[in-house]
Amino acid sequence: MPVKQAKPSGGVQSVERVFELLELITDAGGEVTLSELSSSTDLPLPTIHRLLRTLVSLGYARQLPNRRYALGPRLIRLGEGANKQLGALARPQLASLVSDLGESANMAVLDGDMVVYIAQVQSKHSMRMFTEVGRRAHTHDTGVGKAMLAQLPEERVRGIVERAGMPTPTEKSIGTVDDLLAELERIRDRGYSIDDGEQELGVRCYAMAVPDAPTPTAISVSGPDSRVDDEFAARAIPLLTEAAEAISADLTLA
Repeated sequence: MPVKQAKPSGGVQSVERVFELLELITDAGGEVTLSELSSSTDLPLPTIHRLLRTLVSLGYARQLPNRRYALGPRLIRLGEGANKQLGALARPQLASLVSDLGESANMAVLDGDMVVYIAQVQSKHSMRMFTEVGRRAHTHDTGVGKAMLAQLPEERVRGIVERAGMPTPTEKSIGTVDDLLAELERIRDRGYSIDDGEQELGVRCYAMAVPDAPTPTAISVSGPDSRVDDEFAARAIPLLTEAAEAISADLTLA
């Protein structure tokens, strides 16, 4: 579970407490016990229980047969709406990447233990990638997923891949936690991630996290490795950096 953090004051306390609990459940992988929540927050146990009962009655949380609490189905509609707005906000930057680089650009967010693609601008080339808006994918074998994981503490990374698994769709895919952690360290050092045929042979992707996003978010450009080569990377990385920073600034203003 996450380390306790001080919360900003000045808002409506009950609302702050509700969202604190929802974020703690999310960070735990979408399912948690009362005792785990109690150890991760300064809220009294009776308060946690009362807030959870309210969330369950409204459908924003649910209690499982094993007495654990999980995120509720009513959050799906809110999340889908937020993703659409975030994708619309980023679309001009993705379109600019496609115009400058000639390859497809994508945006994805971390949704539970998987990434979900929320925006895409396709290139004019006929080759179609596996990605499309609404598609869910693992974090360890996608450029956007690894870019997001590199922003997270090791404990949370381990939790994500343990729950989601680490399938290897190609012989280039990362298949162990230790190899993934080593790759994430390299990503932090250089500032961007690479999917070099890990999701789909013959396809290369360069991805970068969006700074200060409210939820782990990344953008990418991808195409066949015959075109997306080292020369392409030299042009793409500065443009990805500019686009990620512009999206971050737009989120601050939104």
